[in-house]
Amino acid sequence: MSVADLDALAAQSAPDTARSAPAIPEQSAEPGGLRTEFDFELPRGYLDEQGRLHRTGRMRLATARDELRPQVDVRVKENPGYLSVVLLAQVITRLGTITDIHPGVVERMYATDIAFLQEFYRRVNSEGHTRAGVRCPTCETEFEVELAGGRLGES
Repeated sequence: MSVADLDALAAQSAPDTARSAPAIPEQSAEPGGLRTEFDFELPRGYLDEQGRLHRTGRMRLATARDELRPQVDVRVKENPGYLSVVLLAQVITRLGTITDIHPGVVERMYATDIAFLQEFYRRVNSEGHTRAGVRCPTCETEFEVELAGGRLGES
């Protein structure tokens, strides 16, 4: 399953709320001007074994190795839908206070958050930015929102 396949999955399962989910302020670019990590805020949040809710996190840019490694994973070969779980576990570097992100963590996330992360991954790695085009359901005005910057209600 390629990034294009992930895009198709995300487009099918991504709720409209994922496009306008609250986000935390954008961090500055890395030295040399290339941003390699992006902060996010999950629509629902990850509930850990101790009952703590983790909503903010950080995702890094994927490498070719990140995209190739899941292709040889036995779990992905048995169930191609597992590809996004393995891939997201590799590129999410922090989720709240959790820094050991593995497929088991991603497996326990809510579907809404997985859809959000798939779309976030696609935007960061395919388009090079985290802006999303949205349309107001009331007035039909189209505008962009920054998934990785600003707080809810800010432009």
